[in-house]
Amino acid sequence: MGDYDRGFSMHTVSERFMEKRTDNISRIDRLRADRTLPREQLRLLLTTLSEEEAAYLYKNADEVRKEHYGEDVFLRGLIEFTNYCRNDCLYCGIRRSNKNADRYRLTTEEILDCCDKGYVLGFRTFVLQGGEDLFFTDEKICGLVSEIKKRHPDCAVTLSIGERPRESYEAFFNAGADRYLLRHETINPVHYRQLHPEELTIENRVRCLRDLREIGFQVGCGMMVGSPFQTVDYLMDDLYFMAEFRPHMIGIGPFIPHGDTPFHDRESGTLQDTLHLLSVIRLMNPRVLLPATTALGTIHPLGREMGIQAGANVVMPNLSPTGVRDKYMLYDGKICTGDEAAECRRCMELRMEKIGYHVVAARGDSKV
Repeated sequence: MGDYDRGFSMHTVSERFMEKRTDNISRIDRLRADRTLPREQLRLLLTTLSEEEAAYLYKNADEVRKEHYGEDVFLRGLIEFTNYCRNDCLYCGIRRSNKNADRYRLTTEEILDCCDKGYVLGFRTFVLQGGEDLFFTDEKICGLVSEIKKRHPDCAVTLSIGERPRESYEAFFNAGADRYLLRHETINPVHYRQLHPEELTIENRVRCLRDLREIGFQVGCGMMVGSPFQTVDYLMDDLYFMAEFRPHMIGIGPFIPHGDTPFHDRESGTLQDTLHLLSVIRLMNPRVLLPATTALGTIHPLGREMGIQAGANVVMPNLSPTGVRDKYMLYDGKICTGDEAAECRRCMELRMEKIGYHVVAARGDSKV
């Protein structure tokens, strides 16, 4: 990726280049000012960026993020508490038909222990993420949320457990859950059908997102970058959908294949495309919480740092017990599967300090 590897020089834009004022520079300026572009202009921006134009895009996204959140990077303590899943999504390593998956469920005591240890390390948001595992009934989830809030009332609890009825979401919210992550993956119905089994529909996924927002959750959506069959038009559909929906959080990351799925031989999404989209999302949604994901760090050793420099402001170190981390394998090659929680925390702090940002011990609520 050329200059990306040389001292984090992503924001270096020469004066001679700026004097030329290319069409893409004008598009970036307009996107920053208006938070949107006409469809054909957005297409050109996404498909014709030069290296220096990309650096200008990242620079603007970074400036917008700093206007709203400064140089703070918010920590989310990720607890992957079950890898059982009732769904059979074609891209996912924990899909129900993967007979090679080593299944596990954390106990209530193990989950609470992760939170207790994370609190000591400075985490003020805990993300309970798992497959769609109905062993964890509404009652069990509510009990977990209530106990975490009882032990750590100054912390936020985020759930990422998939599609459920509105009544379930209401129960979770009433138990004290603050946020809910539910990536839509692709808003285009044709593309959604190419990635998911017949029983899953984008209409129901959007219903869930709208229910969550109406109930009062801070809501996160998002999509894969470079997933099989994805087109630029599909990505633009996603960008316009998110701008209209106005989520509090947007999670994107490169598609990475898993060897035990039908997409095992597909190419991964690219670092470049993911960074471009992070910056475009920041300019279209200036106040959104935007993670630099583990998947981004998986496809490049400095991927998360580059994501922060391109406009992201959240990182999600893993608080799960080390004994299960290599079992929650949504894709191949996942990083940090052997690190202890304290190692993850300190490592992330040092990585952010190296590029001029600082990790903060705060809930990090959305300003949307």
